[in-house]
Amino acid sequence: MKKLALLLPLLPLAACATSPEAKVYNSLVKVGLSPPMASCMAERMVDRLSLTQLRRLSSLSSIKERDLGEMTIDEFIYRTRALQDSEILSVVTSSGLRCAIVAG
Repeated sequence: MKKLALLLPLLPLAACATSPEAKVYNSLVKVGLSPPMASCMAERMVDRLSLTQLRRLSSLSSIKERDLGEMTIDEFIYRTRALQDSEILSVVTSSGLRCAIVAG
């Protein structure tokens, strides 16, 4: 019981310790990518993009206006072009292709 009392104040800190990969994964799922595709892509993107680029990419999650089910990687790449960042587009395209091959 004493251990629990000692750990209780640390719970709010644990919530703040979300990894960049988890944040990118959540954004990709929110956009409409399937969870396996989002997981694979998030892992690659956090290694290849800067924090600023990841934030810009996560802004795409706000453009999903209605739930149309899962988004294809083609649709996601199309939306990524709107960011007008060739490095982001390159990483998203290569990650999507690699993850689609691995998953298939």
